[in-house]
Amino acid sequence: MAAALPFVPYVSLGFSVVQARQQNAIGKFNQSVQNRNAEIANQEIGAIEKQTEYKLDQFNKDYAKIVGKTTVSTAKAGVEQGSGTSLRIQMANATEAELQRDLIEYDGGVAKARKIEERNFYRIQGDMARQTGRLTAMGTLFKGASAFLGTSAGSSLLTSAGNIFSSSPTYSPINTRLTGSEGSF
Repeated sequence: MAAALPFVPYVSLGFSVVQARQQNAIGKFNQSVQNRNAEIANQEIGAIEKQTEYKLDQFNKDYAKIVGKTTVSTAKAGVEQGSGTSLRIQMANATEAELQRDLIEYDGGVAKARKIEERNFYRIQGDMARQTGRLTAMGTLFKGASAFLGTSAGSSLLTSAGNIFSSSPTYSPINTRLTGSEGSF
């Protein structure tokens, strides 16, 4: 029965090549997915920066309103502006405002740093997916080649090829001339 199907080792080797190409393509696809995730994280970094800027602007507007209301309230109460109680209120409000600004910037910085790490992690995962695809494809090719060489068709190819490195008169790499269509190295 084996003599009736001499093409089977070649078909098996062909399937190994096709499978290796698919594994390589899967690795590339998985890398592109992770690269897309990294790009999304990059966009989110920009959104976090804009959100932090917006929160600071809103806080500054609210603080300006509070300062105005406080000035009017203390003036209505007959407190002299710029001294005593009025000055202590202004200093307390300014100190609290600076703390709130710092907190908004800190929260934005932490969120941004997390997204940067997430982006970097996605890129690493993408590189690993690509490498995994390559290594899996190479393993499949080596396995297919080994299986092919173990068959009578594969072993006959090896024995019929001869030793190209021998000094036999049938082949000499030094005396071999290439034609114009074959090119040279």
